Formats: sequence, structure tokens, C-alpha cells
Amino acid sequence: MSSAPDIDVLVLGGAGVDTIVYVPELPLPFADSYLIRPGIETRAGQTGDFVALGLHALGLRTHHLDMLGDDPEGDLVRALHRDHGIPLTEVPQPTGTKRAVNLVGPDGRRLSLYDGTRGSDADRLPEETVLALASASRHAHVSITQPCALALPALRSAGGTVSTDLHDWDGENPYHATFAHAADIVFLSAAALDDPERTMRGIVARGRAREVVATAGADGAYLLAEDELTHVPAVVPPAPVVDSNGAGDAFAVGYLFGRLSGEPPRRSARYGAVAGAHACTVPSTRAEGVGRDALLARVAELDAVS
Repeated sequence: MSSAPDIDVLVLGGAGVDTIVYVPELPLPFADSYLIRPGIETRAGQTGDFVALGLHALGLRTHHLDMLGDDPEGDLVRALHRDHGIPLTEVPQPTGTKRAVNLVGPDGRRLSLYDGTRGSDADRLPEETVLALASASRHAHVSITQPCALALPALRSAGGTVSTDLHDWDGENPYHATFAHAADIVFLSAAALDDPERTMRGIVARGRAREVVATAGADGAYLLAEDELTHVPAVVPPAPVVDSNGAGDAFAVGYLFGRLSGEPPRRSARYGAVAGAHACTVPSTRAEGVGRDALLARVAELDAVS
């Protein structure tokens, strides 16, 4: 008889560091210089870090696997996981830890500039490491950062369910399609899609996904499950909106929490909407997820009025 999994969610990829710059407007007009207030801050936390942190905050046993450099940025990522008690398995990254600059406007919109030198085509997550961790996990969530696509076959052979977040996929880029067609649950943003439903149904038709969620900011989200498309209303944030950074990651976290807790897709999407709304109230300079009690209390409030 096999033992119960030791890990609820294995998060692959998406570890890195962001430098946050608050700008007076986006797009930023050309000028020789700008005085930035409240300042410029570098902190650990990219998409995989946010997902791991959010799942951990909701009480799910979470393990993060990615490549990190022997550099100050890698030290920040290690410290984030250590301080929050999130297990981290790191593979050496010779070209350095992933990093980005995020320009954040007064309305919370974000423009991200990713350093494309922090990786190479030769990068690999060791198959034996992926298999060992995936075999001990109920579920795996895969970031679209390189080299996670190469780990998808090992995840599938481990037998667990898989989710991924395609972010602002245009519905055409073949790099994203690899992830879209290998996952059981697919998240993406509707920002670059002319026809979100067509793209969502295409993911289901071409891959193995049984649930697809397209987030649409203040317009809520769209859920495709059991061949039915449902609109998920946006949730009013519990405090003023200061930053949209991490809102999509938070939605995925809330949704996965619901599904792994035995909730059906529509209710899980409500969890996601609440978690995403909370993320918009957290400044980019912090990495913070909604807690389990707060999430359940807010969902209960919504249930009472719906």
C-alpha cells in the first residue's frame, strides 16, 4: 500500500528577484531623469515564489523547485523561503538567478522588464529530482520559465495532476502552447486575447486540460469546465488597490486551494477571485498572500449575499 503524499503542491520554476520602481505614469514619458518616491526596492518574489508563498499561507504543504545562482539575488530567494518555512530545492544556475525590473504606475498597473541573460538552452532540472518530488506530491504547478517545459514529461509520468499559468499568452506562441497542452488545469490572462473563449476551448481541444481559467482584471474571470463557459465576477478588494502585481498568481493559488480542498470549479474560482482581489491591495515591495481564515471568511460573506 502506498503512503499518502508528503507534499500537497510542488511548484516548479518562477524563482527570482524583482526591482520595484514606482513611476508617475505608464507609459513613462521620456525624460533625462525622474525622482522616484517612495523609492526603489529589490525583493525576492517572482511568479513561482508568489504561488509557493500563497499556497503555504493557505496551509497547503508546498515545495518549490528551481534553478538559482550563487549570487545576492539567489540569497534573497533563499531567505524568503527560509523565513516563511517553505522547503526549497535548488539546482545551480551558472548564469545567475532570474531578475526583473517592474515599473508600477499610480493605478497599480505594471510593466515588467525581464533579464534575458539569466538562463540558457542548456539549463535542466534533473529528471530524478523532478520525479522524486513529483511522486511525493498531490499536484504540481509549473511556471512557464525556462527550463520547466523539459520537466513536463517527468511530471506526467509521476501520475499527479498538473497546472500551469500562461500569463499574457497571445494564443499563438508555441512556447506557451507546450505548457497549455500538458496541464490538467490552465490559467492565463485574457489581456492579449481577442476571443478568450476560442483560445480556452482550443486549449481543451488540443491538450489534456479539463479546466481553463482566463483572468480579466476588473472584469473578473472566465471559467471553462465541463464544456461550459462561466463568467466569474470580480470581487471588491478589502482595501484600496495599490498594485496589480501578483494578482494572477494569487487567483491561481485560491483556485488550487479550492480544488485540492474538494471544492467544485465554480466555487474554487470564487476563492481565486477573493485571493486575487487581496493581492491588489499589497504593494509590490512586499510578497504576501491572503491567509486561510481571511479567505474563508470573505468567501462566506459573499455566499451570504449571493
